[in-house]
Amino acid sequence: MPWRNKTVEEIRREFITAAQKEVNFSKLCREYGITRKTGYKWLERFKNNEGLSDKSKRPYNIPNKTAIEIEDIILELRKENPGWGAKTIKKVLENQGRTDIPCVKTINNILNRYGCISKEESLKRIPYIRFEKERCNEMWQTDFKGEFRMNNGKYCYPLDILDDHSRFLIKIIPAESTANLVIPSFKKAFEEYGIPNSILSDNGAQFAGFRHGYTQFEKWLMNLDILPIHERIKHPQTQGKIERFHRTLKDELLKHVLFDDINDANEQLQMWRYKYNNVRPHEALGMKCPGEIYVPCRRTYSDIIEKFEYSGDFKVVKINSWGYLRFDSWKIYLSETMVNEYVEIRPNPLGDSFDVCYRNFKIALIDAHNGSLINRKISRL
Repeated sequence: MPWRNKTVEEIRREFITAAQKEVNFSKLCREYGITRKTGYKWLERFKNNEGLSDKSKRPYNIPNKTAIEIEDIILELRKENPGWGAKTIKKVLENQGRTDIPCVKTINNILNRYGCISKEESLKRIPYIRFEKERCNEMWQTDFKGEFRMNNGKYCYPLDILDDHSRFLIKIIPAESTANLVIPSFKKAFEEYGIPNSILSDNGAQFAGFRHGYTQFEKWLMNLDILPIHERIKHPQTQGKIERFHRTLKDELLKHVLFDDINDANEQLQMWRYKYNNVRPHEALGMKCPGEIYVPCRRTYSDIIEKFEYSGDFKVVKINSWGYLRFDSWKIYLSETMVNEYVEIRPNPLGDSFDVCYRNFKIALIDAHNGSLINRKISRL
């Protein structure tokens, strides 16, 4: 039929005109490609002067539509905290005492509608298997958050310390260099929060030195009866929590600000730390904040290192001024950091090796056949 370029309303008016003349109504409907029901509906609307154009199916009222005021509150909170998702926003607003907040799905729809969630962000949520210590302070995780440039042209290297169980951010300490930062930073953490059972780090030179001896940091921790643990080489997922924390820090703060200098960096990082610990709920904690979960250590810190007495059941030797220990006819390099310290040599029950023990820790394994050092892995006795 010659009406393909006509408007819908023009076609329907032609149908009405033809229907008033055509005796065979069914045939006319077939010619226009409509059902008899639709044809009668058009005639009825024409008689009632209702117009023949398509009517919107959208309801006049949407009883459950989120009020503009609530949408503005949600969008403003997202603007202030670009890394927060729908669950976090809902929980924070509820914690503020609001009872008119919509469900998570509605909040997510609002964020999508206003272009607050990118496709990249939507694809970030990848499920993974978690391990978690049962109590606070059983393990702290630590690492440097890479480097980023400040407005004065210098670089900032934040050192982060995180409780494994509660995700509580113990410390975040920015510095312009990683040198001589680790022990003073942990000393501040110990003075404020006490002493944990163990500390997990990567194999960076500031933390680990197992191939060439031990770092001062490892020795200091063992003197405080803290187990130093290092991630498996080429397995960064061992430190999954602090790696995930670094992504949160980047998404919620570092992507959106440029620090003027190290003082400005410290000020903004400490403000964000307070928000992370006490305002921002954590999904893995049942939407509680880390500050609601964390309890400080019972063991307190002291600068005085107590003298250690070995049992006397095994041979005790002194590390010489070059870092070597002499045992039987062997001269074995252990570490320069252990100079003038005493270690205990314990025979392995299998008779094929000896354990080198420092205080409450096994720190090395010696081959009983040739006196070679098998490894320098640290573990508790």
